[in-house]
Amino acid sequence: VQLQASGGGLVQAGGSLRLSCAASGRTFKTYAVGWFRQTPGKEREFVGGISRSTDSTRYADSVEGRFAISRDNAKNTVYLQMNSLKPEDTAVYYCAFGIVVTSTVGGYGYWGQGTQVTVSS
Repeated sequence: VQLQASGGGLVQAGGSLRLSCAASGRTFKTYAVGWFRQTPGKEREFVGGISRSTDSTRYADSVEGRFAISRDNAKNTVYLQMNSLKPEDTAVYYCAFGIVVTSTVGGYGYWGQGTQVTVSS
């Protein structure tokens, strides 16, 4: 499985961005997908995730109500819609595939390269 994250960029505080995570392979729908973010010198932080079967979602408290994750199995793509962005949301964002949604980095076996999101004040 190969993952490709895209959609990052520079946005003003209060703005929105939508990140995409496109995957190769026919087993896309069998994976739960997590989104993480990382800033220099800090550990990778769980943002949210979507389950493989019920499409249930889970979010970190810091983004709850502002971010939304969805998936399109026909397109092998997962989306992270980010609204009401804050400067503290600035980070490199990663998507990852696993069996279940978990907030731990070790729970995911496949990772995409990151995409930079910068929120200006």
